[in-house]
Amino acid sequence: MKTIQTIFAITLALSAGGLHAQEKPNVIVIMADDIGFECYSHKGSEFYKTPNIDQLAATGAEFTQAYSQPICTPSRVRIMTGRYNFRNYTQFGELDLTQPTFATMVKSNGYATAIAGKWQLSPGDLDGPHKVGFDEYCLWHFAPAHGGKDEKALLPKQFQNKGSRYKSPTLFQNGKRVSDTEGQYGPDLVSDYICDFIERKKNEPFLVYYPMLLTHSPFNPTPDSIDWEKTDESREPIEHFREMVNYMDKMVGKVVNKLDETGLRDNTLVIVTGDNGTNRDLTSPFPPRGVIHGGKGTMQDAGNRVAFVANWPGTIKPGTVVASPIGFTDVLPTIAEVTGSTAPAGIDGLSVLPLTQGDLSKARGWMFQSYSKGGSGNTPYRCFVRDANWKLYADGTLFNVPNDWLEKAPVTGPEGEAHRKRLQPILDGILKDVPSRLIDRKVPVTQ
Repeated sequence: MKTIQTIFAITLALSAGGLHAQEKPNVIVIMADDIGFECYSHKGSEFYKTPNIDQLAATGAEFTQAYSQPICTPSRVRIMTGRYNFRNYTQFGELDLTQPTFATMVKSNGYATAIAGKWQLSPGDLDGPHKVGFDEYCLWHFAPAHGGKDEKALLPKQFQNKGSRYKSPTLFQNGKRVSDTEGQYGPDLVSDYICDFIERKKNEPFLVYYPMLLTHSPFNPTPDSIDWEKTDESREPIEHFREMVNYMDKMVGKVVNKLDETGLRDNTLVIVTGDNGTNRDLTSPFPPRGVIHGGKGTMQDAGNRVAFVANWPGTIKPGTVVASPIGFTDVLPTIAEVTGSTAPAGIDGLSVLPLTQGDLSKARGWMFQSYSKGGSGNTPYRCFVRDANWKLYADGTLFNVPNDWLEKAPVTGPEGEAHRKRLQPILDGILKDVPSRLIDRKVPVTQ
């Protein structure tokens, strides 16, 4: 009798353990490509329409002071590892594949993991996504990011050209080239892959990372454009970009709808953001500021201020607005808290989950950025620390951003002294970890 009771108890415990595993929250991180804060209607745009993301913001949390890095690879390294660029970013177009990421973190906690969209982080190495913790992938861009002829010649022919990301895309899925993409649209294919993954993994906890193909140049028609079949060359780039923004939002809605269909919506945290500012060839009307010239590659607001929305029904209250500054280092620790995973040692971020619950005692109140396009082996890092209003660079220049968001007039004298005294110790405390040769002390270049 005791033996039967023991077996029953063990069976019950295993069943409970299995149920608990299925109830672990899922996480989906969606990051659009080359799109600043001025391109979302919930941020104030009347030119672009992003109804699906707007709905996520209205029914979840909108972060009004969210910052990426100025260009793609630095942002991708930072968001995946939770560490400042000066610690682990070495070369444009590459990720140190030995680095722990949010994928390796949750994978060790029993999560299924997938990535689909833009990669650009392991030239010629189709095993790169697996090495950093993703069980499955469907990705574009395993060619050198900006390699010269010699660099490309060292790789097999299939990696010497990155190919199209849009019509008739060059995609790789779990180590193999995807066939029969002729005439198809890359964003449709990778979002289909994500939806299929969600369907297949609906009975176990999962993390999906969706670094989107949209809205990076070239500015081409989408399947919803009037000139999809044959591009109308007379149309301005901003017209196609506008349609690409619409399609980007449509793909976000497609993934969220899949969560609804599978009954996973209430158990899934969805984060939506962008990797850097808008292409510098584009100028967008933006009522709060008149117009905004795309600032990709710059350290002003137009270069690194991005939309950031977190939505988790039943956990994040609708209409939540978080005004405390956050950065991409904060994504990994947020995922760690949500999933109950152990964050890697040496990360620089803080979980933003308490902020979505109204616990501002957990707000850092500032964010730090170190940026070098080429990585630590090339030009030095430009660095700043900022709060919601004031921004202090490593060279000592100070800006009151709301009054000077193009950073044309550094604040000097008594007016900014209190703010300088508050921010300087924070900046110095971080810069002590940066070799002096890697700190750019030159006056920041403005737009």
